[in-house]
Order: sequence, then structure tokens, then C-alpha cells
Amino acid sequence: MGEINPKIDDSWKSALSKEFENEYFSELKNFLIQEKQAHIVYPPGGVIFEALNRTPLQRVKVVILGQDPYHGPGQAHGLCFSVPEGVAFPPSLQNIFRELQTDLGIDYPLKGDLSAWADQGVLLLNATLTVRANLAGSHQGRGWEIFTDAVIRTISDLRENVVFLLWGKYAQNKKSMIDIGKHFVLEAPHPSPLSVYRGFFGCRHFSKTNEFLISKGLQPINWAL
Repeated sequence: MGEINPKIDDSWKSALSKEFENEYFSELKNFLIQEKQAHIVYPPGGVIFEALNRTPLQRVKVVILGQDPYHGPGQAHGLCFSVPEGVAFPPSLQNIFRELQTDLGIDYPLKGDLSAWADQGVLLLNATLTVRANLAGSHQGRGWEIFTDAVIRTISDLRENVVFLLWGKYAQNKKSMIDIGKHFVLEAPHPSPLSVYRGFFGCRHFSKTNEFLISKGLQPINWAL
């Protein structure tokens, strides 16, 4: 798969070894090769697994689930909701930052790159890890969801006291994969402009996450960017 098969962190490579050997993953690789020959695909091949590489399995404290990478030029870089520094904030990210500001009283961020969260143990995982340029949802149903569901189940099985932030119905449908006896699940509407006023604003998920982590003797997340 060449650049479509970049290096993946050893902790995930080991834990997900059966997925990489599965027939669906071979079919997914073939699909991506064909897509890249005919179309522009985001994010760049080298950062498809950026979320896993930034946040190794043993360091996961928080999981934020997205659905699709951004499909505009220069936006997607392998972390859900995040954009590289210098790129305009998409509407959902603006709303995340507004809630962050209201919840914790920290300054509205000047950059949309959430790598600092990932480096502290916030797994920023999209359900689908690639997309065709300018065509939202174009790589759904090709196998990525099977793979990322396996990521969620792996965290649920092998870790404990992880906070799962499930924003919107799509993410909330993953709740059945999480052992709620071992982990802490917070749910809210999606931060998109269509649903943000239905309860995302005021959900206080950032402070609630830190309260839980502290209660378990874990280092809280510094959400400031």
C-alpha cells in the first residue's frame, strides 16, 4: 500500500495485528490504492494513523470520536476535529472551542491543531480514516469502521478508567462496545451548527473529564492550546 500504509505505533500494531491480517483490511488497501490513482485523498498517506501514533494504547486517557476526516484541501491531518496550524477553524471546531472557553474559562485557542491534546492521551479518532477530496462520506462502508471499532473494543478490553466523549448519535452508537463498568462515558449532541444548541453547549465535558481523571488519581488534561 506504499504511503497508504505508513508506520503505526508498535502498541497498536501488536494489539490490532488480527485486523491487519483480515481480508477486509486487504480489500480496504486495494480500494485506497485505486482511489489515490484516480482522485485526491485526504489526509496525506503518512498521517492516516496519526491519532494512533500520537496516542499509544498504554497512554490513552480520553477518547473523542469523530466520523469522517475533513474533505477540504489542507484540513485533515489524521486527528478528528483538528486542523493544522494556520488553517481556518471549521464550524464544529469553533463550537468545541466555545464550549471549552465557557467550561474552563481558558482563552479561545489561536490554532486549531489539537496535537497537544493527543500527546497528553486524548485519542482523536475518526471512524473513517480517509476521504476523497470534496466528497464527504466517500470512504464510509469500505472497512475503516470495522478497524476503528476494533480500536474502541481494544481500549475497552485492555485499559481501564478511560473517558469516552460521544458527541452526536453516530458516536453514541459505539457505546455498546465500551465496558461502562470500567470506563466513564459522557454523551452530548454533536458540536456541529445543526445540533450544538441542543445540549453540546453547556455539557461541560472538559471539566467533567478532568474531575473523573483526578478522582482516579490520574493527571488531568491541560485543554489549553
